[in-house]
Amino acid sequence: MPLWVADMDFRAPPAVIDALRQRVDHGVFGYTLAGEALTAAVVSHVAAAYAWTVSPEWLVWLPGLVTGLNVACRATGAPGDAVLAATPVYPPFLSAPGHAQRQLVTTPLVRTADGWTFDWAHLARAITPRARLFLLCNPHNPVGRVFRRDELAALAALCGQRDLVICSDEIHCGLPLDADKPHLPIAALGPEIAARTITLMAPSKTFNIPGLGCAFAIISDPDLRRRFRQAMAGIVPEVNTLGYTAALAAYRDGEPWRQALLAYLRGNRALVAEAIAAMPGLSMTPVEAGYLAWIDARGAGLAQPTAFFEAAGVGLSDGAAFGAPGFVRLNFGCPRPLLREALTRMARAMARPHATIEKEC
Repeated sequence: MPLWVADMDFRAPPAVIDALRQRVDHGVFGYTLAGEALTAAVVSHVAAAYAWTVSPEWLVWLPGLVTGLNVACRATGAPGDAVLAATPVYPPFLSAPGHAQRQLVTTPLVRTADGWTFDWAHLARAITPRARLFLLCNPHNPVGRVFRRDELAALAALCGQRDLVICSDEIHCGLPLDADKPHLPIAALGPEIAARTITLMAPSKTFNIPGLGCAFAIISDPDLRRRFRQAMAGIVPEVNTLGYTAALAAYRDGEPWRQALLAYLRGNRALVAEAIAAMPGLSMTPVEAGYLAWIDARGAGLAQPTAFFEAAGVGLSDGAAFGAPGFVRLNFGCPRPLLREALTRMARAMARPHATIEKEC
């Protein structure tokens, strides 16, 4: 049962499906641009959801958010400069600097009673004179944090003092699970912070349309935006017409579906938390946004936790790819009967002698 890749097992919103069907019936699939309606929908959505006023010219359309991470590394600094990322983190954060001939420097997130946060002392020490960029993930994949205003303000202040650009992956921003923990774009803290920030967003995770390849960067500073576009030149293709069509329908008409999804995900989150708490040796912190549970399996005495659970019939993401061996990531964006069966398989495996299953691995 595959609970690994970060997309959901739910059909896209009916409004998106209907819009795509109409576009397919048109029958002509040539080159196209985002269009004024989509730009207006994104600007309106960002203003309504985050009280952040964005100008249309700040938007740079991308065929995917990972593309944006790689372009940001190329657009800041020079070959040999350093790019920082806090681990554990989504694997492309760890590979993107190398693709741009930059040096990856990692700093750990630390687990506290309130959940995962930055190791501020380590982060300050990790910023060398060659550091030019900090890759932020908020809401965070895989630990599920929605960073608070004070955390974001402290990070922005540190990056400002040390002259770092921030590239903020906010692809899970549409899926906050707690009313008292709303998403806040770091660039929305103020114009000075926005001027050194590349914000990456997409409708893909929220509305389950990642395969259609539509994302965007929000960059207020003209020079930073110029460098970003220059780094894209000749390499990054335009978004395809179906991606634009789906994005417009999602932002314009997908809100009722999103609210229903959030309610369902909250129920799934509770089910996962209860099940993991009952499995000796496993633990997790609360998931504040999204549909990814970050599970600490180090106390279970498993040599290879991912292989262990695969042998039990459940496919999870290996924490080693995120910079954290001994952890696994579970995707609970799926129908509840499937999730219950997966958790039952995991519990059954944990109740058996580990050596028996690990031998089978």
